[in-house]
Amino acid sequence: MAEGIATAATKAEPGAGPGVGLEPEPALEPESGLRGIGFDRLASFRITYLAIFAFMMLYILSVEGVEAALFQHFREQVEAATRVNPADGPIVTQIQNRVADVVQTSPWIRYGGIRVTITVLGADGITPLYVGGGRGVPPPPEVTLDGVMSEWFDLLPAISDVYVSVPHGSLLSTGIFIGYGAVLLTGLFLYNRRLADREEALIEAAVSARNLAADRARSIEEELAKVSERLHEVEPAESGRAQEIQNLERERGDLRAKLRELAERESTLRATASRADELDEERQALEDLLDEALEDVTMKESEINSLQDRLKTESKQRSSETKGRSREADRVAKRLKTLYKNLEVDDRAVSDLVGLGDESQKLRAEEALKRLDDDSDSAAVRRKVGGLPPHLSIFELGFAGKGRIYYQRNDRGGYRVLLLGGKATQKPDLEYLSRLR
Repeated sequence: MAEGIATAATKAEPGAGPGVGLEPEPALEPESGLRGIGFDRLASFRITYLAIFAFMMLYILSVEGVEAALFQHFREQVEAATRVNPADGPIVTQIQNRVADVVQTSPWIRYGGIRVTITVLGADGITPLYVGGGRGVPPPPEVTLDGVMSEWFDLLPAISDVYVSVPHGSLLSTGIFIGYGAVLLTGLFLYNRRLADREEALIEAAVSARNLAADRARSIEEELAKVSERLHEVEPAESGRAQEIQNLERERGDLRAKLRELAERESTLRATASRADELDEERQALEDLLDEALEDVTMKESEINSLQDRLKTESKQRSSETKGRSREADRVAKRLKTLYKNLEVDDRAVSDLVGLGDESQKLRAEEALKRLDDDSDSAAVRRKVGGLPPHLSIFELGFAGKGRIYYQRNDRGGYRVLLLGGKATQKPDLEYLSRLR
């Protein structure tokens, strides 16, 4: 009877041993997926910050690059506009009309909001031909042959200066800002979407592995229950069957441990799934940050406009002061030429004399010039200026304490007054004198 039961148990359990005729255990997911989640979480913050930094740097560099390109564009157009033919009419009128056409017909200024300030002076560097919008420029002289020739020699070739600015908040800069912002948001959205998809795939893989392990555990428990029932029916002396039971119990313990490990892994993956919601909130925060940046750009634009208005006012004041100083310099030059026959006074010296400001300083300087004209030995200090090229023989004459008059002999036996300076302007004065021939 016992042998028959043993034979039946053997037929029911072919391949007895540790496996007890069960299916092979499925392989578990590798641990590298979980480790990658932690690295991705840390890298997402770094990539977000780097993307914002790159966005701001690209915007600033793009605006500066556009300013440089537009500066070259307007400079070439203004230089072409100042090359006029005196035979076509008054030079000042031609230059004003042609430069005004450049400013008024440019689509960059009309639609892009570009700020362009153009200043055109005559060849003498003093006579204004076009300032800003062309206001404050003297009318052209009478259209006579002598007037045209004098205007030609005095004003041509014209000297032009161009200032180009792309204001923050203009249509062009705003377009650059919005374009880069759209690229930034799109890139961050796609990157966060990829991370969310990867985490969701890992969660699904972990859940699938847990379900397979649970099914395997239930199958083993059912097999153990069947084997236990069979063992109760056979003789206790069957040591082989007892060994199989022990092996199955060990396998069941191992599978339960793996089930606990998979449950912990599932909880970890579900915790990381909330990262996708945090990334959506972070994207919304970035959009709010862009809105605040646009408001700040608008405020900066208003400040820039007020500063530009103030700059225009100060430019007009400086222009009027320059004209007044030019007229005074002409009067001083005529007086010096009339009073001091033995002196040849350069324009630089006349400008320095006018720029003294204090009337007592001017009188002392003119007193020293009179002594120099008389070639009197009573002139305050006469010594040769050192540190100049060997071919230059230049002397200095002191006045009013720290004032200095730099002069040299001319071909007619008199003196040529080069410039007026002082101790504070000694270095730039010597650099100017060293360039003389």
